[in-house]
Amino acid sequence: MIQNMLSGRKSNITFQTFLSGMPSRDYVFQQTPYEEQIRQAAKMLKEADYILIGAGAGLSTAAGLTMGGARFTENFKEFIEKYDGPYMRDMYSAGFYPFPSEEAKWGYWSKNGMVNRVLPGVLPLYKKVYRLAENKRHFVLTTNVDYQFFLCGFDEKNVFATQGDYGRIQCRKGCHPKTYDAIKMFQQMDQAREGCMVPSYMVPKCPVCGGPMEMNLRCDQYFVEDDAWHEAEKRFGEFLGECEEKKTVLLELGAGFNTPTIIRFPFEKLMRVHKNMSLIRLNLDEAVIPASFGERAVGINADMGKSIGDLLEEVSGHDER
Repeated sequence: MIQNMLSGRKSNITFQTFLSGMPSRDYVFQQTPYEEQIRQAAKMLKEADYILIGAGAGLSTAAGLTMGGARFTENFKEFIEKYDGPYMRDMYSAGFYPFPSEEAKWGYWSKNGMVNRVLPGVLPLYKKVYRLAENKRHFVLTTNVDYQFFLCGFDEKNVFATQGDYGRIQCRKGCHPKTYDAIKMFQQMDQAREGCMVPSYMVPKCPVCGGPMEMNLRCDQYFVEDDAWHEAEKRFGEFLGECEEKKTVLLELGAGFNTPTIIRFPFEKLMRVHKNMSLIRLNLDEAVIPASFGERAVGINADMGKSIGDLLEEVSGHDER
């Protein structure tokens, strides 16, 4: 099926057939001056029929949702003091801490959900990304789990968040294919938490098997892909099918080499097969581009907040500062 998808023949594209583990062999940092890169990328966007956005953690980091540093130490001071050790370096590592009880685990994850999903609101950088794509047929593929694409203006029918959502929970063993909204629960836990723990009566139980619940984040084989996930996957496949015959820009934002098989490598594979596609890769440190893509690709190795702002200004013709 993957060969059909990447040979120009329309097929039933799924998330699994889209994935790719094959890196390019001719990466280079482009030497084109920054201002010229911005103009070239803006021209691609203005001339495009379709825009496929692929967004990784680098975008949320640039938008302000950093996992470590002051944001971690200020929000999780009590957890750092109580559970001092190698896990308490940042919010990502802390999620793997072997908490001694369900009360302690949900003490941490309710705080995490508040800090990364409930309290931030829509971030300005994400609104700029929306403005880059709003006047074109577009779709978003993202590994980010902070819900920002749904908040900033994108129609939920045009977003496929493959790795889950900080605001939803599931059965730890995935005993049934359903996830549950946990926002109200996190808010209540945040009010009741004492000593980094929530009261026992607040610990969620699976409504089907009675077992423990877990965050709906892809970390093992028990990750639940519910009906909404599969519907988004289907819409993503349909969009890719349309792209095969349209002038399409692959706008890659902060997708590095941590999980390159989901966005970076598949985008490169699409570029190798479909000559009607072009690639704009924004990444602070890893905007290397296959040299063989020539003028069909722009790799902007700069601060993403500035790059997106400059790109929007060039596309819209207005000062976006």
